[in-house]
Amino acid sequence: LHKEIETFEQQANDYKRDLYSNLKPAQKLQIARHQERPNFLDYTTLICDEFIEMHGDRTGSDDRAIIGGLAKIGGKNVMLIGTQKGKTTKENLEYNFGMPQPEGYRKALRLFNHANKFNLPIVTLIDTPGAYPGITAEETGQGGAIAVNLREMAKLNVPIIAIITGEGCSGGALGLGVANKVLMLEHSYYTVISPEGCASILWRDAARFEDAAEALKITANDLIELNIVDGMINEPVGGAHTNYQEMGENMKKAILENLESMSNMSSEELRNQRYENFRRM
Repeated sequence: LHKEIETFEQQANDYKRDLYSNLKPAQKLQIARHQERPNFLDYTTLICDEFIEMHGDRTGSDDRAIIGGLAKIGGKNVMLIGTQKGKTTKENLEYNFGMPQPEGYRKALRLFNHANKFNLPIVTLIDTPGAYPGITAEETGQGGAIAVNLREMAKLNVPIIAIITGEGCSGGALGLGVANKVLMLEHSYYTVISPEGCASILWRDAARFEDAAEALKITANDLIELNIVDGMINEPVGGAHTNYQEMGENMKKAILENLESMSNMSSEELRNQRYENFRRM
């Protein structure tokens, strides 16, 4: 009986593994948005030996939708910056549902420049449905803040790794994503517009988001094939939320391997690589 139970469990695990390795884009969308998926602060615990948060944009604001600070990962000093979502309504209100305001991008820019000054590699973790689209964000320069980040990230002299951990939508994601290596978690997605937004524009029907998700090529496998991203980080079977520890180990390994691959590159080579990556698109 014990042997039969073991065989049954193995068959169930094989079936589950096969199921999750053949998900449609719209199904991956649901996993990427799972409420219990690890967020940025979870990852600071999972992958960092130490993390010291740095606050504020130095013009009077501290947007909680973007968090960053000095970190040590596997003995390597880095600047770790990312978008933060909540898991409860109260947390989501604090973090504005992971949608940064302009001051969040300005805080990130301050930390980018700090890393550049002290020769620290930069790692960004991206999980956002997009930059905040409200009137206050427009009044305080949302488009300009993101554009400046794109320009300044392209000019930095240090290695940059960007990881899409859940949602990677539009300029809100790209404001932290001009990197030498862009990686995606297995069930994350990266796109110029949400599938619902795309369906609303093309067909005047957000309910057709599954068709839009298919057409947009939002998954890691599609984007690797199109040379938009550089690699995929495997998730535990069932998604990152099913095993935080395993997910953290996989991410930490990917970060250290990619940092090592760039360890002998000069500042000019790093800048040129970023330039070529994005011109190629």
